[in-house]
Amino acid sequence: MKNKTILISLCMGILAITACKKEKSTITDSLARRISESENLEIPAAVDLPANAPGGNTRVATYFAEGVQKYKAQQKSGAPGTYEWVFVAPQANLYDASNRIVGTHGTGPNWALSPTDSIYGQHFTPAKTVTSPTANSIDWLLLMPKADKVPTGIFANVAYIQRIATVGGKAPDVLPTSAAETVEVKYTAIYRFTKKNP
Repeated sequence: MKNKTILISLCMGILAITACKKEKSTITDSLARRISESENLEIPAAVDLPANAPGGNTRVATYFAEGVQKYKAQQKSGAPGTYEWVFVAPQANLYDASNRIVGTHGTGPNWALSPTDSIYGQHFTPAKTVTSPTANSIDWLLLMPKADKVPTGIFANVAYIQRIATVGGKAPDVLPTSAAETVEVKYTAIYRFTKKNP
């Protein structure tokens, strides 16, 4: 009886370890697949990279982001007692294709892998955006490095930041009823960082 109990416990332990490894593998494969699949997306002209002939462009890095888009309530101009959502900042982790958290995305907007590897972004004038093909999802964007912030480390020569393959993150359809309200909306996206070739 004792041997049978030990055998059952051992089998359950092996099954638990196998399930954990399978779950981790599935997550890793999923992120690797999402990043890989993003390479086959048709990028609308509004957020596509310029050709920059004759040298062209080179991708520096591609990351999968998972986190939230933060919004706060603000009174509508000229409509006392009526409120709307305004964007505050993103907050997300950046993952590489092996499911490893490699950095963060936050206020600025800023992407940072370490204190010596970071970049801030800003819109072009006029802004380069396109509506996401996925419902209730934030726009796809093409940004450039922020004029007063020098990109560092891996991002040192980056000229373009693309946000594509967005899922979620759009402000709620239900409007706030007071100025004190805030909301965090889950989202995922692919961020691409590209430099111009000489």
